[in-house]
Amino acid sequence: MLLDKDSESAKSFHEDMMKITDRLPAEEEYRRVRHLILEQAQDSISDEQLAQVLAFCPHLETVVLTGVSETTDRTIVILTEKAINLLGLNLSGCTQITDVGVLEITNKSLPLQWLQLNGVVGLTDPSISAIAKTCSRLIELEISNLPLLTPVAVRDIWSFSRKLRTFRLANNPLLTDKAFPSPTGLNALGPGQDDEKPLPPRPTTWLEQLPPLILRHTAENLRLLDLSFCKITDEAIEGIVTHAPRIQTFILSGCLLLTDRALESISKLHDHLDVLMLAHVSNITDRAVVKLARSCTNLRCVDVAYMSVFELAGLPSLRRLSLVRVHKLTDIGIFALAEQATGLERLHLSYCDHLSLDAVHLLLRKLDRLQHLTATGIPSLRRRGVHRFSEPTPTNCDPDQQAAFCIFNGENVARLRRFLDKEDKRRREAEARNVPFVTRSDDKLDLY
Repeated sequence: MLLDKDSESAKSFHEDMMKITDRLPAEEEYRRVRHLILEQAQDSISDEQLAQVLAFCPHLETVVLTGVSETTDRTIVILTEKAINLLGLNLSGCTQITDVGVLEITNKSLPLQWLQLNGVVGLTDPSISAIAKTCSRLIELEISNLPLLTPVAVRDIWSFSRKLRTFRLANNPLLTDKAFPSPTGLNALGPGQDDEKPLPPRPTTWLEQLPPLILRHTAENLRLLDLSFCKITDEAIEGIVTHAPRIQTFILSGCLLLTDRALESISKLHDHLDVLMLAHVSNITDRAVVKLARSCTNLRCVDVAYMSVFELAGLPSLRRLSLVRVHKLTDIGIFALAEQATGLERLHLSYCDHLSLDAVHLLLRKLDRLQHLTATGIPSLRRRGVHRFSEPTPTNCDPDQQAAFCIFNGENVARLRRFLDKEDKRRREAEARNVPFVTRSDDKLDLY
């Protein structure tokens, strides 16, 4: 009987717990708060107020403080002392936090499962290394936009954080290939290195003197890796794919040093790869993308600088495709998409300036699942009647940008399709009657 009362008491306790968003809890809510989400509270909550409240909230499990950018180390110290069951913490954009606060997090042995520190610009290697070595339960870690982060700390993450599923490292300017697993042995040399005459010695940095990162385990759990705008080469990609063979989402936008060799390595992910982002990687050629499309047949979302549309059009799982500023794209490629990529839901064609209105019309007719079309900067869409189906133009655009702006969403995609169908019918009728065809902006079918 006593056991039943205890179980009922525990059940009522958990049912009574609550989530609070964009405000501080009232005094009577302190012991009931499980989730505290402060994302839009920049003007209304100070660090002092936050610290006072956190001192009385012992049952917090997830805390998001991105809306209190002035959060300090003192507040983090209070949080870690009281919230001993903390599972998730997001401090992105809290620029006042330093290694002191993060090291306090690691000292408390909290059961953290996810941690986001994007843009906490004062953090350095010791605090990130401490996270890797002490937070053994982490499945999600985001440490993007940290200008002081070097390969030393990232190597510790690869070595110790073996349960990671999501790992974001975007826009860290000091990261090089040394931060990632090596695909070769310690003494491996590149082709021809033994035979070449050695160059005169030059000064080397301590980062260059780091040995290759040789790991004896694989990151079997890693599913999402974001390395956008990092200065890595094909060597790093080869090592990553060798070490983490089940990546599903690979984000490499802005990694300007990558070439076809990187795509050859990525192709080894085969059916595991679901999303690949390679925007602004201009050294990728058509040949490598063909191999990628044939190897990774489950690709659902692709964004690359230059590609073989014909190969990608045949991917059965493709749902989102970005072809922004692919100036070599012509109507022939659009016809291939229209006939084969019938599952597309989102398509970005902005600034593909060689496309005709007829090609876009065929695309709309064939892709009946399409819910979003971006067509800004396509000259053929600057015609009467089309712009009224577009989303409103942002107020900060100049007149030329306003004229070029074309983004169609949801029902407006269907409305544009119906409008172009009527235009096509009127044109055919005009040809049959041998009378001039004049474009118009309304939906009427009569010629005059």
